Amino acid sequence: MSEKVPLLPQEATPASPAKFTLVIHGGAGTMDKSRSTPELRKQYKAALSRALLAGYTILNAGGEAMDAAVAAVSSLEDCPLFNAGKGAVFNVAGKNELETSLMLSCPPSTHPSIPPSRRGVGITLLAHARNPSQLARALYLSPESAPHTMFSGVSAESLGAPLGVELVDESYFFTEHRWREHRRGLGLPEEPLPYPGRGDDDSQAPLDQLPTGTVGAVALDVRGCIAAVTSTGGRTNKLVGRVGDTPVMGAGFWAEEWRVTGWARRVLRRLKGKSKTVAVGVSGTGDGDYFIRLATGSTIGRRMKYLHEPLSVAAKACVEELRRDGGIGGVIALDNGGNVAMPMNCSGMYRGVVYEDGVPKTAIFDDDELD
Repeated sequence: MSEKVPLLPQEATPASPAKFTLVIHGGAGTMDKSRSTPELRKQYKAALSRALLAGYTILNAGGEAMDAAVAAVSSLEDCPLFNAGKGAVFNVAGKNELETSLMLSCPPSTHPSIPPSRRGVGITLLAHARNPSQLARALYLSPESAPHTMFSGVSAESLGAPLGVELVDESYFFTEHRWREHRRGLGLPEEPLPYPGRGDDDSQAPLDQLPTGTVGAVALDVRGCIAAVTSTGGRTNKLVGRVGDTPVMGAGFWAEEWRVTGWARRVLRRLKGKSKTVAVGVSGTGDGDYFIRLATGSTIGRRMKYLHEPLSVAAKACVEELRRDGGIGGVIALDNGGNVAMPMNCSGMYRGVVYEDGVPKTAIFDDDELD
């Protein structure tokens, strides 16, 4: 007997639109709003928007969270306003020692051979990688030649060179604004400049003086993967060889995913149309020594996983914990529901977000609304 045919044609259930999100920061610290100018604020917001759009272009085309986050951070590394790449601060010896990291909640679909246990990499004491974030990506994707979790210095750069990572002379990172800051901070003469005529740009002096911040991006792609990428020049006038939180997994960066346990929670999530898997990514900025002591990045994930706190509650609690211990800073965090958190405990954090509509929204000071 043949099956009955419906009297009316059945319409296919429309698939829910794929969602993606990108959130970035350009550093947090004690920014004096009274000394800022409309022109300088405009420069910062334009740079943040460029970074957001660089990552958005990749996500909107169905690209990987990892590639979008690296593109956004690379844009910030190329801008001398931020303490990363071209705008990195100097240590006490007048040298740039850069740091970076990358972490994913799950391996990228474009590289299925990457094992889930290979969560990410951190790299420190760099002096020649033009875009440290691109070096982090290259090493993460090369488990055969770079099997470890943390790398440093010339050895890391030597591993990256055959993988296409661009290396530059250390003079590339010089900017006059940061050099003068460095010398003033040590009570030394600002001139002569080590590279006369090199590193000048049309921007005004950066808004954050003697910064401790970083740049970072956290991206969610259409497959539900989250990637966190962070990059920094470290603390102004740090000791030679100092390692901050940016390359330390669990401190200045974190990404993970887990299956929700407990039948009640699983049923509730199903009724709300939520996935049984939770993913989160975090990038921090501020006084890195405190982020290391408190394991800020991973603690946000742990609070979500074991205390079942929403992203915003977990992130705010960890930033408040930094404040209680005397550490200033902030974080950007993103979960696979597209929820974004950007708490800070200081006067400002360069930050921005872009959703599927492609409209970048940015802010600088703690009382600013994203616009």
